[in-house]
Formats: sequence, C-alpha cells, structure tokens
Amino acid sequence: MPDEMLRDAPAYNPRPSELADLELLLSGAYAPLTGFLGRIDLLSLQRRGRLEDGTPWPLPVTLEIPEGLALGLELSDPAQRSVVLTDQEGAPIAALEVNDAWPTRDGRYGVGGTVRQLGDGRHGPFQRLRRTPAEVRDLLPPGRVLGVVADRPLHRPQLAQIAHAARTLAAHLLVLIPVGDAGPGGLSPEVLVRTVFAARDRMPPATLVAVPLVRRGDEIRDALLRARVASAYGVTHLLSTGEMLSGGGPRVLVPRELAYDNRDGQWRWRDDIPPRNRRLALTNDEIDDLLDRGFPLPEWHTPPAVAKELARARPARRHRGLVVFMTGLSGSGKSTVARGVADHLRETGDRTVTLLDGDVVRRELSAGLGFSKEDRDLNIRRIGWVAAEVARHRGMAICCPIAPYASARKTARQMATDAGAGFVLVHVSTPLEVCERRDRKGLYAKARAGLIKGMTGIDDPYEAPVDAELTIDTSQLSVDEAVDAVLHHLTETGWVEPKL
Repeated sequence: MPDEMLRDAPAYNPRPSELADLELLLSGAYAPLTGFLGRIDLLSLQRRGRLEDGTPWPLPVTLEIPEGLALGLELSDPAQRSVVLTDQEGAPIAALEVNDAWPTRDGRYGVGGTVRQLGDGRHGPFQRLRRTPAEVRDLLPPGRVLGVVADRPLHRPQLAQIAHAARTLAAHLLVLIPVGDAGPGGLSPEVLVRTVFAARDRMPPATLVAVPLVRRGDEIRDALLRARVASAYGVTHLLSTGEMLSGGGPRVLVPRELAYDNRDGQWRWRDDIPPRNRRLALTNDEIDDLLDRGFPLPEWHTPPAVAKELARARPARRHRGLVVFMTGLSGSGKSTVARGVADHLRETGDRTVTLLDGDVVRRELSAGLGFSKEDRDLNIRRIGWVAAEVARHRGMAICCPIAPYASARKTARQMATDAGAGFVLVHVSTPLEVCERRDRKGLYAKARAGLIKGMTGIDDPYEAPVDAELTIDTSQLSVDEAVDAVLHHLTETGWVEPKL
C-alpha cells in the first residue's frame, strides 16, 4: 500500500519485545522472515521446529493487538488490512499488512503479515552502532569472522577467551551487543555498551554492533536465535559459554574454563595451573556483592576502565535508588509505618525520599480508577512506574498501597530492577480481624453491610506475598518498633548508612 493511503490506517504501539522483533525483521537480521508469523507457520513451528516451507526457525516471532483493532480490519480488502506500527511516542515505524488474525487471550488477537519500514526509524542512544546486517557484512574483511554476543560486561577471563579464539582462527572479531532489554541485574543497554567499549583496548581488532535482541527466558532457544542472527551479520564462528548448538548457522565454539595464574598474572586453562597458584574467576554474585558494598573490583579480574563503568552504573547500595514497597490490608498500619520510615530518613538526611501513599496516589495519580482487578493492577503499575523513575535517579521511593495481587507486585519489582534500582517488598501482615477492629475509614463495616463491593479481605482476595524481604505485624509491634524493624533491615542490607 502506498504511504499516502496509510493516513487513514489504524495505528498501534507494540510492546517493547515486539518492537525489538520488528526492528530485527526490518533490518534483515531475521531473514528469511519478512513479517510476524501467522497461524500456519506457528503450528508448523510447534510441531516440527520449522516454518511451513521447511525453513528451520528457533522460536515464534509474534504480534498481538487489541481485539477492537483486529475486528476493524478487513483481511479480504488490501486497502483495509494495514496497521501502522509506532514507537512509544507515536512515531510511525512500519506498515503491517495483516493476512491472518485470531483470538489469543484477554481481549487480544494475534496477527500475522509482512512489514515494511516507514521513515528511517532510527532514534535513541548509540545509533551509530545499530547497523543492518547488510551494512555490517560490507564492513567485514574477507575470511573467518568470530562472533561474540556480549550480553554482560567483559572481564579479563572472557577477554582472554576471545583473544585466544580470534588468534587460533585467524578471524576478525564481531561483537554483538544485545540492547533489546535490560541485562542481568537490571544493567541497562546503554551501560552494557559503555562497558564493552571500555574493554575494547583489551580485544583484538573488532567491529561492534548493537542488536535489539531480547531474552525469551528459554536459554536453548535464545542461544539458537542468537546464532541465527549472528549468521545474518556474517559470523562464521560463534564463541559461546553455553551448550554446543547445531542446526545450521555459524559453528559454535565452547571454550574451556580459564583461571588466573598468580605466578605471572596470566589467564590460562584452569587445568594447566597448579591448584596452589590457581584463582578462579569471580561469579556474578561475587561481583554484585563487591559493587553493592562499594568495594572496587580487583584489577586481576576486571580491567579498570570496565570496573569504573560498572561502579558508576551500580554504585554502593547506600547511594543507589531503591523502591520500598509495603503491602497489606486496609488498616494494617502500612501507611503509618511508611510515614515513620520516611520521616526518620528525612530527619537524618541519609536518603532523598518520596512517599507514595495509597490514598494520595488514588487522588492525584489514579483519579477515576475503580476497584476492579484491571483498575487495581493499573493503579499499581502507575505507582511502580513513578517509584522506578524516582529510584532511577538515585532516590528512595516508599510505596504503601494495598496491592492485593502478586502479579502486579511482580510488575512493580521488575520496573525497579529494569531501572537499575533495588526493590524491598515489606509485607505488613496484620490479621484481618485486627484491621477490622481498627476500621478507621469505616470501609469494613460498609463492606460487611453490603454497601460497598470489592473490599479486599471481605469479597475480594488478598494474595499474601511469598517473596517479601521483610514481614511485620503491627498487632504484635508498636508503630515505633515496626519502623525500627524496617530501618534495621535497610541498614543491614546496605541501603541505609549505619550510624556509628
């Protein structure tokens, strides 16, 4: 359809993971795919691990749109089956010509069809690195190309493995940096790119490319997709720390584990070093612990430039953003405790604090929302987003909504993690009968009398957390004791500076 005919086409902003897939489709990184998969290909993929035409493919590439949008399309009419796909700001990215649509879940429809780019579609940090496969292949020298998917910072053991593989193969190095979502521990794509650049002087001559790959949560399928994308960029050999993969694409190399030899400061195959001289690489948990406590990463393990970028991105906990999320029944005391914690921290000046009280948020941020599950979830999502933004800028957000549903609390936790911040869930577990006796707002009495519906604990469920970092019961503790319990936890876990 010509671009001028798309002016009346409906527009839709896909989810972030779908936008990442869209960029890979448009760039040719998902070749031979030219669009989102329809039902025939998806069924064939489920049964045979191949598309309907026999092409091997590792996982579904799908798009869902709202039911109302799907039902408004006329698939038999080329002029009425197009959807303009936009970015989060509403700018057009691509035209989707829908040739298949089917109901999926919760008022959503899956759609399949080809996509065509609208405009240049380029914005955001490090655009110079977001080259298409064709552009990258034109830059590569002839011969072997060693690919590395740098989905986390490169420390000395990984850099030694890369150098050894490139030297052995006499290959040019191509580093693919996944920037489709936050990495392990909430490391943002921008920070990941900076850490890889910080290690560049420790690598053989290399070409660096930012690729909008996202993790699906299935390590095998993720690895297969990465191998497929790497092949599209011209990689002939792929260095991996996972399992050996097969099924086409580049040859995958699994290196042996390296260790630090304290005799001469070199990294070698661990079995070539006597045990008394062998020092194993730090685990991810050990690295995170050092950063959380504000200790420098040791130079024998991490190049100073990489360590500097990581320390900037993950400062000691006492200097990092934090979301303290208190959940409990109405009348449990969570708002009172939250105010006490906020007041103490403001008095001491230890942290910059933003208090997001449930009632205030309902009035200022979520006015107009009711108490259906959908509205409750949207309310928590709004609170979680604001709290994550506060924490992204190194502040502490203290939230105290009822938040009765585990899925919504999980979303709030993920928002904080994606912002590079901490998240502490506090369950104020005061029993229902105690909350009813308090009933300062008279809500329980009205609910028991049938005057209001959807009261949590009466005719609407409360899903008690199983993942809370701290549980307190204000029927067993005074307000001051409950406040002290929260502050003690924050101090013991490094989020607040201990007082001498």
